[in-house]
Amino acid sequence: MRIAAAAVLIPLAVAIAYAGGWFWVALVTLAAIGLFVEWLAIVGLAGAVRVTVPGVVALAVAGLCFAIGRLDAALIVLGVGFVAVVSIAPERRNWAAAGFLYAAAAEIASVLVRLDPVKGFAALMFVLLIVWATDSGGYFAGRGIGGPKLWPRVSPKKTWAGAAGGLAVSLAVAVGFAAFDLGRIGPLLMLSAALSVVSQLGDLLESAVKRRFGVKDSSHIIPGHGGLMDRLDGFVAAVVVAALFGLLRGGADGVGRGLMVW
Repeated sequence: MRIAAAAVLIPLAVAIAYAGGWFWVALVTLAAIGLFVEWLAIVGLAGAVRVTVPGVVALAVAGLCFAIGRLDAALIVLGVGFVAVVSIAPERRNWAAAGFLYAAAAEIASVLVRLDPVKGFAALMFVLLIVWATDSGGYFAGRGIGGPKLWPRVSPKKTWAGAAGGLAVSLAVAVGFAAFDLGRIGPLLMLSAALSVVSQLGDLLESAVKRRFGVKDSSHIIPGHGGLMDRLDGFVAAVVVAALFGLLRGGADGVGRGLMVW
């Protein structure tokens, strides 16, 4: 079931990423809304409709603003949404605020990385492939080698061998991109290593939040995989860091170029 779901979802995600524009923004917006709803469920605020509604509305309206090219309006809407969530949350206000920031950061970063019409798709695929390679490499290295646990109190199954294996496989992604003349090997290797580590930290962060509230899966929306947070935790961390880095080098409309062109 896990393999079958991945065989369907991965090509679909790549096709939508390639199409870009409204298609990608719509997918990202739906994912961000799902992340926010799942976060609230994990922290015990699933029934807090007055918290859920303003957060979902803000993420949806921001998505519309992104789709028509109004980045400034999207940021304003998300800012208003954050204030609304924080003001209305009856309890666990800090957790509700953190969940909205988590979803909003994922939405903003995912849109910005793909925004560049020339390098956006390559940059987005670079991030996605690093996350997938890290996840797969970590799984097989961890199962095959075993050894000391990475952080047993938070994630009992993860090992240092798995972390090293995921990092090693992610470097192969950089080599592949350089081989196809999509970037310089040196910078891509450093970037892939950084994003691989960040991806694993994002995975551990989600595990820590779930363990804090005694939750095994964020939901059961994806057969064999659990919830959106269970599948996107590493990607969210990696794409946010990638977007920040690309933003510093290429500006808001050149995040993809900032990541891939050296």
